[in-house]
Amino acid sequence: MCSKEGYCPWGDLNIIKTSNNGVFLSYYLNSKRKRDIANLAQGISVVHLYSSQLALLNLKIPSLPEQQKIASFLSAVDEKIQQLKRKKELLEQYKKGVMQQLFLGKLRFKDENGKTFPKWEEKMLCEVCEINPVNQDLPESFIYIDLESVEKGKLIQEKKLNRSEAPSRAQRKLLPQDILYQTVRPYQMNNLLFNKEGDYVASTGYAQIRTRQSAGYIFQLLHSDNFVNEVIEKCTGTSFPAINSKDLGRIRIPLPVPNEQQMIASFLTILDRRIESIINQIDNTKNFKRGLLQQMFV
Repeated sequence: MCSKEGYCPWGDLNIIKTSNNGVFLSYYLNSKRKRDIANLAQGISVVHLYSSQLALLNLKIPSLPEQQKIASFLSAVDEKIQQLKRKKELLEQYKKGVMQQLFLGKLRFKDENGKTFPKWEEKMLCEVCEINPVNQDLPESFIYIDLESVEKGKLIQEKKLNRSEAPSRAQRKLLPQDILYQTVRPYQMNNLLFNKEGDYVASTGYAQIRTRQSAGYIFQLLHSDNFVNEVIEKCTGTSFPAINSKDLGRIRIPLPVPNEQQMIASFLTILDRRIESIINQIDNTKNFKRGLLQQMFV
């Protein structure tokens, strides 16, 4: 059945009409009370919550004026989260556009005297980087980095292993400024610019890139649209498309002089830090809201 406004809700939806504040009620029912609501549902493979069951839920709600205040405050918090998300999206779009201009050579930096740097060269990645350098024996114990350890440029987990218990894929012994490039499903871009001291070993699911150029520049370049598209074209496989290290090394890249490389890397890194700062603000605001819901709807 359609409403007067022309909305036709799906048949499995329960429509709640209330004389209380509807926004407050929405927050209330999406708080800890979700567990109570779930307990009312019936079924095994397909679980249903019928309106007659939902009507059995006991509610403890404040007066209408207090409902309004709570609803307004929580709505303001949600609006803040949406604003931060939009700010993050815009900054990511800006960075993507700038990267496109930078790596095509359409946007250039100048030296300390205001002069444009020399014309860029073009070389294969393997000409300016050592890919999968030969390692000596692995240490007796180390931190192991596998494909689940890195997410969007961040090392999110560290697994300490003894050499005797390490998987056979643990072969890439790392040095600071090495780059780990995900060769399986590379479009996910879960790559890492390694910057830690100590004994770390990565999986062969990564190509280990050790560059004689600016590691920050190469790392940013690996995430540019042109490079990613080249990688995808060279991938083999369907469910788990992958690129081998030799094909990766043959991809040609634009190469400014070292000083301009460093300027590009520094500029893009600043943008990354701003994006990361906004992500932290989003997470903190969500945690703040979660804490409020726990305190308000006990």
